[in-house]
Amino acid sequence: MDIKETTLDGVLLFKPKVFGDTRGFFLETYRESVLKDAGITLPFVQDNHSRSRRGILRGVHFQNPGLMGKLVRVTRGKVFDVAVDIRYGSPSFGQWTGHVLDDIDHCQLWVPPGFAHGFVVLSDDADFVYKCTEYYMPENDAGFRWDDPDVDIDWPLKEGLLLSEKDKKAPLLKDIPKEKLPVY
Repeated sequence: MDIKETTLDGVLLFKPKVFGDTRGFFLETYRESVLKDAGITLPFVQDNHSRSRRGILRGVHFQNPGLMGKLVRVTRGKVFDVAVDIRYGSPSFGQWTGHVLDDIDHCQLWVPPGFAHGFVVLSDDADFVYKCTEYYMPENDAGFRWDDPDVDIDWPLKEGLLLSEKDKKAPLLKDIPKEKLPVY
């Protein structure tokens, strides 16, 4: 598996070796030793799976307390996936990195604890799988606006987006009290 650093320290892109022929393909999606060698030593405690259609934008979410690292991938379709550094005091606070994840290259993105996460579906539909280092705690679920002008994520789709009511009402990142954010 090839591991590539992104523009944000700690966010990694994993590109697996895909073995394909006329019958289909095979790939390894998880190997503890590879992640350990990349510095990811937190245990994974929960797997999540979502299905969404084109134009659905989920995010930009985080959990605090109970910071959650996520190893994410697409098993069907194509998404533009984003990680945002929201660690108060970080030199890269408010900066983002975005990557296309699909069912062709099968890349995975490591979103470390202390980063917010979101994605928009680019294909007709997409299945998205999250391997998480913390249990989901709805009482600690938070997020900020997908179109926050200070963060300025360059989403490939900007019109006709479908968001949850929670995401439509999310605050700007600068309006979240610092004590509600992870600390660098």
